[in-house]
Amino acid sequence: MAHISPSFRRAARVAQRYGLATSQYSNGSKQGGIAAGWRAIGWPAKAALCVAAAGLAFLVFDPAHALSNAETEPDATAAAVAAATPAPAATAPDAAGTARPAARPARLAAADPTSAAAQPPAAEVQRGPVTRLPIPRYVSLKGDRGNVRRGPSLSHRIDWVFNHAGMPLRVVGEFGQWRRIEDQDGAGGWVHYRLLSGVRTAIIQQDMTELRARPDLNSGVMAMAEGGSIVKLGECNANWCRVSGQGSNGWVPKTAIWGVDAAELRD
Repeated sequence: MAHISPSFRRAARVAQRYGLATSQYSNGSKQGGIAAGWRAIGWPAKAALCVAAAGLAFLVFDPAHALSNAETEPDATAAAVAAATPAPAATAPDAAGTARPAARPARLAAADPTSAAAQPPAAEVQRGPVTRLPIPRYVSLKGDRGNVRRGPSLSHRIDWVFNHAGMPLRVVGEFGQWRRIEDQDGAGGWVHYRLLSGVRTAIIQQDMTELRARPDLNSGVMAMAEGGSIVKLGECNANWCRVSGQGSNGWVPKTAIWGVDAAELRD
């Protein structure tokens, strides 16, 4: 209202100056004061009166908006800070009603397949409690005869007798001087460690298996092996093994023999 009051006062002074309140005729009677005064003042005074009247009406009908500029105009510093502050990211409620980010990060860092963290953990090698050698592992029968007992002592009864020298066996347990073994059919028991040898052998599982010159199905055939034959095991790659027996040697697929694991490599 600071910009309205001075105009209103100026208009009032002009009205008094020109006799706007009352006017007298020559006979001394008061009449027509307001109309005569309005005709007597000039246009600047009329404009000031109109402004004052509009301000007065504004005060009467809407006093809440008749505040000074200092009360209604926003603080310039606060406006600048608000403009510089980024708006928070929009969130959308999930099914449970809790807010969650509206969008995922645009791009995630690609994992390096060669890093140690990206590599799958290597399978832990189980080792025997006596020899600390891997279990299971392959060995062979040292002599022509081997008694297989029900338990790891001489007092346990004999369940099996192996009588093929060089027969491949798989060690699956240890206890003192005794080893729990099994053959290609899964039959077995406990034998004394002195009956076993670390020499690797294998059994031909397929009749008339071809021994080839190279680990390749297109290479020449060097010999033929009968099913059940015991052969000495040589080097092995991912799919083939070199075997020898009865004066012949060559490469055979791993699937054709028993006495080596599918993932085992030998030099």
